Amino acid sequence: MARSGTATGKTDEDKGPSFLDRRRAAWPWFDHVMRAAARYKDERGDHYAAAVTYFTVLALFPLLMVAFAVAGFVLAGNAHLLDELRTQITDNVPGSMGGTINDLVDTAINSRAAVGVLGILGALYTGLGWMAHLRAALSEQWEQTSPQPNFLMKKVHDLGALGGLGVALVVSLGVTALGSGSLGKKVLEWLRLDAMPGAGVLLTVVSVLAGVAASWALFTWVIARLPRERVALRSALMGALLAAIAFEVFKRIAVVYLANIVQGPAGATFGPIIGIMVFAYITARITLFATAFAATSEESLNLAPVPVPDPVVIRPRVDERESAAGFAALAGAGLGAAAGWGIGRRSRSRRG
Repeated sequence: MARSGTATGKTDEDKGPSFLDRRRAAWPWFDHVMRAAARYKDERGDHYAAAVTYFTVLALFPLLMVAFAVAGFVLAGNAHLLDELRTQITDNVPGSMGGTINDLVDTAINSRAAVGVLGILGALYTGLGWMAHLRAALSEQWEQTSPQPNFLMKKVHDLGALGGLGVALVVSLGVTALGSGSLGKKVLEWLRLDAMPGAGVLLTVVSVLAGVAASWALFTWVIARLPRERVALRSALMGALLAAIAFEVFKRIAVVYLANIVQGPAGATFGPIIGIMVFAYITARITLFATAFAATSEESLNLAPVPVPDPVVIRPRVDERESAAGFAALAGAGLGAAAGWGIGRRSRSRRG
């Protein structure tokens, strides 16, 4: 059976580059995206995204305990607010459920100190685990192979990174709040532009741009500063911009998704936790792919250290044919010498 291509006189190698290879050569941006996708796959991006999602959900419970403790301290110091909250619960929650919720509020107030301490300790433990996995995932996308610090120094560094991420998150939320709808409306009213035609469209555009700017700043800090080693800031800015745009689009889709998933009894029960898991997983994937995009830029690839080649092992090789020929020559010379010695001795004996 003839091989493919022999009928036309051309083999697969003679056909030239494939369509995908030609597009990668013609479009540098497409080649960059393909390199990022390959890096994301090779460095187990989905695996790390799942790990980050697990620790994100795990960290919610101690954070809720801290929130209940804070609410308990606030309500314990404000009797009027506590009475108003109990009245609202009784009026809006039907049946015995209202009394059950009021009992939970009383329990949170009475146990606020113990719940707060346990919540803080739990949040610290799960938060450090979450940060360690996030930093490991980002470092893998950058292909960093530096030796890990000892356990204590690693936890100290992770704690500092967790605090820095909290500050960056507060700044990001502040920028988002400046461009939010309610605050934006107040600014338009203060400028007396609320009645201007197209004010709503302008407010939406400003809100989206503010959200992208806030996400850009946050993702830049995450991609550039959370890996175990410092990386190129310019490449991190490029990856962070891609992540910010993708995250803004995802937030718009997530609003519709969560609105549909909570409908019905099953959705009302499991919808919030499923929504949190999906939101955390997609956000982690966006972050890691953006990191792979930053790590595969031309600048980052040029700055990447060249891997040390494997050591050269020199092994002497003996040619058996040459050895056999040499042995045969020596054997022939020995036989010749023995024959000559024998003939000479016989000749001498005859003469004698």
